[in-house]
Amino acid sequence: MKRFFITICLLMVAGVVLAEEDTTAQTAVEPVVERVPASSEAMWDAANTAYINNEYAQAETIYHEILATGERSAKLYYNLANACFKQDELGRAILFYHRALRLNPGDADVRYNLSVAEARTKDTIDRIPEFFLSTWMRALRHTMSATTWSVLSILALMAMLSLVLFYLLAQRLSLRKVGFYGMLAALLLFVLTTWFAAAGRAEQLNDEEAVVMSLSAAVKASPDSAATDLFVLHEGTVVEITGRLGDWCEVMIADGKKGWTESRKIEVI
Repeated sequence: MKRFFITICLLMVAGVVLAEEDTTAQTAVEPVVERVPASSEAMWDAANTAYINNEYAQAETIYHEILATGERSAKLYYNLANACFKQDELGRAILFYHRALRLNPGDADVRYNLSVAEARTKDTIDRIPEFFLSTWMRALRHTMSATTWSVLSILALMAMLSLVLFYLLAQRLSLRKVGFYGMLAALLLFVLTTWFAAAGRAEQLNDEEAVVMSLSAAVKASPDSAATDLFVLHEGTVVEITGRLGDWCEVMIADGKKGWTESRKIEVI
């Protein structure tokens, strides 16, 4: 009777958690559109045709028109970035490559093209060394999208609850050990995948990363055009926004240097 009561409680908890997970998964799925709907197919074909015919400016214009309809996908941002790159619009290309990676961080083509574009930027900035485990975990998380990690977390939860029931209902000690240790492994996997899904979702919504869009942007000691110039950034450099004041943003670059630059010279990823 005790086991039956525990089983019923576990099933009730599972229903609540799965409902919450499903809501999170749907929220994460919403901005990730992997194909263009029928309403945009004509524009999509026209943009791709223009790109193939080396009419990059026209292709870029049409891709922007598709974005204006509300469509968002890694594929769309990737093609738009390529069109910008072909026209030497380095800042815009890097911006859209990053937006594509926000939706599909595991896309090797996007990462490669981004690295090619970043190699053409003028600023060479030494990054602050990072603990190797943090780098490894982020690389692992970027192998899949937040949506995929959410689905895996739900599967891990279902496996964990199934193993709990197996542990409670098994009669033989050896089988109960299998259920217990399997439950621990599934729990660890559930925690890891849920963390990756939450981190991926937070990264998609992050508005503190930006790309320098102007040919050069002076970074000043204070949010004042008359303030002392600390250093100059160039088109395509990625910065972190650490503060905002009117028409100015406090930015930090990869080596830890900070300063203020005009908001119009950067664009949030």
